[in-house]
Amino acid sequence: MMTFRNHRLRDFAVPMGTNWLLNDLAEAKGKQELYTRQSPQVLKALREMAMVQSVESSNRIEGVTVAPDRLRPLVLGNARPKDRSEQDIMGYRRALHLIHTEVETLPITPDLLRRLHRLCQEGSGDAGQFKKVDNEVIELLPDAAPIIRFKCVPAKATPAAVDELCLVYRHAIDQDHIPPLVAIGALVLDFLCIHPFRDGNGRVSRLLTLLALYQHGYEVGRYISLERLIEEGKDDYYHVLQQSSQRWHEGKHDLLPWLNHFLAIARRAYGEFERRAGEVKAPRGAKAGIVLAAIRRQSSEFRLIDIEQACPGVGREWIRSLLTELKAEGEADCRGKGPAARWRYLGSKGSNS
Repeated sequence: MMTFRNHRLRDFAVPMGTNWLLNDLAEAKGKQELYTRQSPQVLKALREMAMVQSVESSNRIEGVTVAPDRLRPLVLGNARPKDRSEQDIMGYRRALHLIHTEVETLPITPDLLRRLHRLCQEGSGDAGQFKKVDNEVIELLPDAAPIIRFKCVPAKATPAAVDELCLVYRHAIDQDHIPPLVAIGALVLDFLCIHPFRDGNGRVSRLLTLLALYQHGYEVGRYISLERLIEEGKDDYYHVLQQSSQRWHEGKHDLLPWLNHFLAIARRAYGEFERRAGEVKAPRGAKAGIVLAAIRRQSSEFRLIDIEQACPGVGREWIRSLLTELKAEGEADCRGKGPAARWRYLGSKGSNS
C-alpha cells in the first residue's frame, strides 16, 4: 500500500521509456481481437500450452517440480496427485482455472487473495491464512551465510495492510484514473512487500498479476505463459524487486525498475503471441503449424519429448510422423533411434513456410 499512499501514483511522472512500453501494450491490446479470431483448434492448443507452462514454471520458481510424464496428466487430465509436489501442481491449475473462467466475478479483495492461496497451497497446514509470525525475504547463496534482503510487514499488521492495499488499488483505478498497467504494477509490488502469507507469496502474486491484467482486457496470459517468461528472466525479476523494495516501508522507494520489468514481460508475451498466431496459419493446418513452430524454435538438437512437451494435446506418433516427413524433405536431420534420437531442424525448403 506504500506505493499508493500520499497520491504517489497520481503524481508519478512516467518517463519516456516507460511511456513507450505502455503505448506498445495499448497497441498490442488493440490488435488482440484480430489474433483471437483464429480457429478454435489453434486457440485451444495455445491455451493448453500456456496452462501447462504456467503451472510448471510458477511452481518451479518456488523449487517444486514433478516428473515430466506426470505434468500433463495433472494439468490437462484427471490424474490424482501422489505427493505434496503434485498437490501443489494441481492446486495452481485449479487457481488458474478459477481466474480463467470467473474473472468477471472476482474483485480483488483480501478474501480473494486468501482463496487463491488456499487453492495453490492446499497441502500446507495454513492454506488460506495470513501469516502468524513475522517473515523476511532471504537470499540463499552457495557457501555463504543467508542474506536478509527485505523485512516484510509484521504479522500483526498484515490484515490491515492487505485491506488497505485492495482499497487503494480500487481507488487508484476508479477515482484517480491511474493507468491500469501502472496500478497493477504497484499492486503486485506492494503485495510482495507485505508478503502476507508464510509461504506461497510468489505463486499468489503471479495469479494476482494475471487476474488484474484480464480484468483490464489484457488477455495475452491465456495464450502465452507469463509465468514462463518470469522464470526465464528470474535473475532480473529478483534484481528489480530488490531495487524497488528499498525504503518501501518509508514510502521512499522507486517503483520504476519493477514497473518497467513488469511491462517488458507483458510486451514480450504479446510479441510471442503474435508470432505464434501467425505461425499456425501454415498450409498443413493448425495442429501441424503449432508443431512446426515448436520445432523451428529449437536452436540446437532436440528430442521428440521436447516437442511433445511444447505441444500439449498433440499425440507423440503424430509428431513423429511430421518429423519423419521433414527429414524426407531435407528439412530435419536425425541421429540415433528410438526415444534417445536427437533431431535438428535444418530450415524450410519452401513447402512449410
